[in-house]
Amino acid sequence: MRKPAFLLAAPSSNSGKTTLTLALLRLLARKGRRVQPFKCGPDYLDTCLHTMASKVDGRGRQGRNLDIFMASEDHVKRVFLQHCADADAALVEGVMGLFDGSVKSEGSSAAIAKMLGIPVVLVVDAKGAAYSVAPLLYGFKHFDPSVRLAGVMFNRVNTLSHYEFLKEACRDVGVEPLGYVPRDEAMVVSGRYLGLNISADADQESAITAMADHVEKTVDVERLLERCESDIPLPVPRPPERRRGNAVIAVARDEAFNFVYAENLDILGRYGKIEFFSPMGDGALPKADMLYFSGGYPELYTRRLEENGPMRRKVREFVMRGGLVYAECGGMMYLGNSITDRDGSSRDMCGALDLETSMQDARLHLGYRKVDLSAAGYHSELRGHEFHYSRFTRTGELHNVAAVRSARDRAVDTAVFRFNNTFASYVHLYWGETPDFPGFLLQEAGRGG
Repeated sequence: MRKPAFLLAAPSSNSGKTTLTLALLRLLARKGRRVQPFKCGPDYLDTCLHTMASKVDGRGRQGRNLDIFMASEDHVKRVFLQHCADADAALVEGVMGLFDGSVKSEGSSAAIAKMLGIPVVLVVDAKGAAYSVAPLLYGFKHFDPSVRLAGVMFNRVNTLSHYEFLKEACRDVGVEPLGYVPRDEAMVVSGRYLGLNISADADQESAITAMADHVEKTVDVERLLERCESDIPLPVPRPPERRRGNAVIAVARDEAFNFVYAENLDILGRYGKIEFFSPMGDGALPKADMLYFSGGYPELYTRRLEENGPMRRKVREFVMRGGLVYAECGGMMYLGNSITDRDGSSRDMCGALDLETSMQDARLHLGYRKVDLSAAGYHSELRGHEFHYSRFTRTGELHNVAAVRSARDRAVDTAVFRFNNTFASYVHLYWGETPDFPGFLLQEAGRGG
């Protein structure tokens, strides 16, 4: 298949990658193109926004993660090819700086671009710079000749004359300029921790539309697509996945709980039927064999979560009678006794796990994680990512069933708690290459813990 496919990267974080990615996704969708979005790395916030920005006639294409720490290169290639097959174009948003990896450039955006055989378009923050971008571009072009640099777009450009200076630098180092983004308040999206705010009051749709309108005036989208034409192999045919069970799996999904890897849901679907429910808005749980609480921003919605007493009681009853529950980060916080927000207000949660969490005196816990659950009976290494600001103020007598290490094999104090048939942790696990993990959980629950 020959189609436009490229990785949007930058020299460093906070250069404007996500802003331009969302704008380009929306612009391509407006043109009626089915564009498949991907995100390098473990970020589950950007993929939510990618899905929203790629909507055509109300339907977006699910953003997918490409991460060669959490999964093998073969798996990442398979995900990319599978979801490109019926798309008109593919846009991969990079992570951090182009060559920033877990060890040197290992697992970096550059490594993923080379692995997929697609070119890179660089986003350079031009604030306070003109001809000085020439050596920067020269370095990114020549540092690793196996990375094909298709062109550059400049962010935070003051005026058209400023862009002309930048184009002169491009010509002198042989990098094609593909447009620029003028400084404008419409391009500002409120931040939420390291990602973007995807809470309901952020008015994401208006922000994405404003971004697209702004970028359309000064970026040559058609030339960008021409420069990024790529030969994308057809995915290797695989036998259809046989459903492994008839379980009903209830997945929490609303403004408070929405950080989930798409591959995890695909794998859960092999074990039965998925039913979504809202811990904030629904009065009762679906009749289910398993509950899955993903991460999110429960600390922003503590009042509404507390006010839904019937749901909190039903969740607690489900846990206490030995129902299977898997909870990550924000989901774990919700299962605890209480959450204290940044202002010091404490709200009651489910009381299903004897722990309390707080957003006060918060500091960032961030990094890849290797999880050994052999103490619980699961003998394959699990991989995932930890990202949170909250902290425990009390963890009661909960039992930790895991040994957790960093990407560099240093022991970390992150726990995976087990109580009855409830498993809860701050780690967001990626099940792409451990598809038997939900089966293990269901078997454990079937044995009564």
